[in-house]
Amino acid sequence: MVAETELNFVLIPLLAASHIIPMVDMAKLLAGRGVTVTLAMTPLNAIRFTAVIDRVIGSGLLIRVLELQFPAKEVGLPEGCESADLLPALAFRRNFFAAIDMLQDQAEILLEQMKPKPSCIICDTHIAWTAETADKFQIPRIIFDGMSCFTQLCMHNLYVMKDKNEIPESGPFVIPDLPDRIEVSKGQLPGVFNPGKHCIQDIRDKIRAAETRAYGVVINTFEELEQRYVDEFRKLRNGRVWCIGPLSLCNNDNLDKAQRGNKTSVDKEDSLNKWLDSWQPESVVYACLGSLGRITIVQFVELALGLEESGCPFILVIKTGEGQAPIEDWVSKNRFEKRTKERGLLIRGWAPQVLILSHPAIGGFLTHCGWNSTLEGITANVPMITWPLFSEQFLNERFLVHVLKTGVSVGCQGVMHLGEEEKPEVQVNKEEVTKAIKKVMNKEKEGNDRRERAKEVGQIAKKAIENDGSSHLSLILLIKEIQEFQLNKS
Repeated sequence: MVAETELNFVLIPLLAASHIIPMVDMAKLLAGRGVTVTLAMTPLNAIRFTAVIDRVIGSGLLIRVLELQFPAKEVGLPEGCESADLLPALAFRRNFFAAIDMLQDQAEILLEQMKPKPSCIICDTHIAWTAETADKFQIPRIIFDGMSCFTQLCMHNLYVMKDKNEIPESGPFVIPDLPDRIEVSKGQLPGVFNPGKHCIQDIRDKIRAAETRAYGVVINTFEELEQRYVDEFRKLRNGRVWCIGPLSLCNNDNLDKAQRGNKTSVDKEDSLNKWLDSWQPESVVYACLGSLGRITIVQFVELALGLEESGCPFILVIKTGEGQAPIEDWVSKNRFEKRTKERGLLIRGWAPQVLILSHPAIGGFLTHCGWNSTLEGITANVPMITWPLFSEQFLNERFLVHVLKTGVSVGCQGVMHLGEEEKPEVQVNKEEVTKAIKKVMNKEKEGNDRRERAKEVGQIAKKAIENDGSSHLSLILLIKEIQEFQLNKS
């Protein structure tokens, strides 16, 4: 049998904070089982995670960082723009994917020299060239795209509908052949079914073609959360689906939680904890719409006023960087921060989300329904106020509201395609925000039932990663699968 110490799992994330974070967590879990893990990143992305990775290496686990030089200048990107969340404008998406493609040659040279030799590649599904690389090295390529089995199954069935021209142009329709009745409209679907004006369909087609060649799929979920969807998705993937989440739960101490991702913009972690400690349990709303999502000044104002009118204490995360000046102007001119300072806390830039959500004072999470955030809310036992923006986020909302029944929607009606945020049909008003918050935060029967369901699911999530839990066993089975592949090859 190939020993675990001889195995070398090469992890290649998409260069975006929300994609790298779960991959770093996955690296920690694999290394904790005695496997050598090589994380491929560019220099500036590696710096973002230095503190966390160095601490893991210091504990004796075998994690290495393979640095790939990002060809920003060659593809017309600004120097130092090595991550999707740092792109100056949507128009640069093509340049970004061109740069990703150019990483293949140097990655293969470094893989050739690597010891121990690569045993498999676990890569973000958006990095299509890894299919060729895995074939060259005759090793399995396992994809990770940060979606749930529920969403994977929805997407598969939507592709079947698309191929048959069965997706209606307007009005709601039911996604067929799912364990639950899930109703959506075309305007709420990801760009592949509902393209915006900045369409990158050719890139999507290349990614999908590479995806179909994958050996298997790793999913950031746990089986008990969505068992019927896991079972159905496994049938589509010849059984090679490993549910090893929630990945965020590998961060046990507050330092890991605080340093997960970018450097937090909170001056002192102690001041954040002190602020949270000053509130009653389950009384604070935490509002964050993700690292990639952009909302207009109009929508930000409705969000801010909705939080204020809810009467609940709140933490509101405000993005920094490109296009954020109008929001800061409004906050300043309307004295929003000053007039809500008794019960509101504004965090600019990156927030230590897992740390915040794990605090007993948090009673509701207003989220864009990215799967990382969705799962972090689930594991923190927190009911959610859902405001999906783009990509598969409306599907995640359906899962929270209609399957788990731990979420309440603010009523957003359509995908906010990146670069098209001004479209009128995606507007949400402050009254809808306030109403959804009050529904989640109230202590009447409906609110309490939702809160109890959230707690129940959160407890199951924690058991899944413990010894003999479903995700722990799935991780062991993944490692054994690669051991057997190596044995049969030699």
